[in-house]
Amino acid sequence: MPSTIEVATVEHCYYCFDVLISYLEDKKPENPQFTNDEYPLFVTWKIETHGDTHLRGCIGNFNAMSLHNGLQEYALTSALQDRRFNPITLREVPRLTCSVSLLINFEEGKDYMDWVIGVHGIWIEFINDHGHKKTATYLPEVIPEQGWTKEEAIESLLRKGGYRGSINDKVLKSIKLTRYQSSKAQATYKEYIDHKENSQA
Repeated sequence: MPSTIEVATVEHCYYCFDVLISYLEDKKPENPQFTNDEYPLFVTWKIETHGDTHLRGCIGNFNAMSLHNGLQEYALTSALQDRRFNPITLREVPRLTCSVSLLINFEEGKDYMDWVIGVHGIWIEFINDHGHKKTATYLPEVIPEQGWTKEEAIESLLRKGGYRGSINDKVLKSIKLTRYQSSKAQATYKEYIDHKENSQA
């Protein structure tokens, strides 16, 4: 398996900060200075609270998108429309960290166990209790952060995707799994401000 290609950069994260802050202040964001290649992508916001860091929003798209439009769209979607959280406010921005994940090296797994913890993100398709096809994904870093085994990760992913029934061998063997890798960059609000000040000096 080839190692992860370094394609995500801190400039992508700085742009997400610029987009979010501009939106919250009703201003127009600056034009991005990086290339406009196409990737499936996710934007993740985390917030520091009392010395601990917590997820504040994470949404992305598995369809390849141009980076300029894709990052602009998902910087806001993940910050304001993640149904698990209230929209991010301007007051919270100084405590935020932004991560950009560009997804690469997609491969169909032989079965639901055909992936490596810490290397692959996983995307599954399955049939829910009502006979409808559902999907769910975890980015590569999520499973090591949670300390899950493969079995625990798959079970959690089924629940995340809305499966409420008993998880048995038949259900597991019916899963269609796609594994992928992620090039990830992250930046804190302070790093974003330092970058802005340096670029204007």
